[in-house]
Amino acid sequence: MSDLSNYRKSYEKSRLTENTVDENPMMQFRKWFYEVEEFGGIEEVNAMTVATIGTDGFPKARIVLLKKYDENGFVFYTNYDSEKGKAIIANPHIGLSFFWPSMERQVIIKGIAEKTTEQMSDNYFASRPQGSKLGAVVSPQSHVIPSYDFLEQELHKLEKEFSDKEVQRPMHWGGFLIKPVSIEFWQGRPNRLHDRLRYTLQEDMDWKIERLAP
Repeated sequence: MSDLSNYRKSYEKSRLTENTVDENPMMQFRKWFYEVEEFGGIEEVNAMTVATIGTDGFPKARIVLLKKYDENGFVFYTNYDSEKGKAIIANPHIGLSFFWPSMERQVIIKGIAEKTTEQMSDNYFASRPQGSKLGAVVSPQSHVIPSYDFLEQELHKLEKEFSDKEVQRPMHWGGFLIKPVSIEFWQGRPNRLHDRLRYTLQEDMDWKIERLAP
């Protein structure tokens, strides 16, 4: 067994206070995202953890890439027939989280998922490189396959089939929009007294800001 009790880090880079954050959490997210993108030195600032409750009753978290965010929420794309897709369709209450260690920041989101419009999914699919389009068609995501060679052989068949024509989005592939009901911003602080501000959506659609103990 490895003892990790001596792993230590002091968080001292910034503060998060009620009088400096935006009243709208999506605008605050935009501010943080821009700062991490510009100054954080992180290769994929849009990488986020998506946590779901599976159809087997177990929670599962995995990294996916955020592809859009606006006042409506957060969007990513996946195979609807995958383990992740089936879990979200069965239980649309999911969690998202971003961890930006170089800036000592986290964002933790609770939200309700719904499929994006077919037009939105079509538009994003059309913007993808040819190889990514073919990969979405050929992969029975999360299902057991006999070997990696099986995928390569199927991909080669599709490459020939679509060598001179456009790949259309498969109907089992598309986007999810996560509409947030709470968004927590976490800023590391010395002595583990971290700043945690949580925005909670109210019935009148305003956001309530509260400080949480670390």
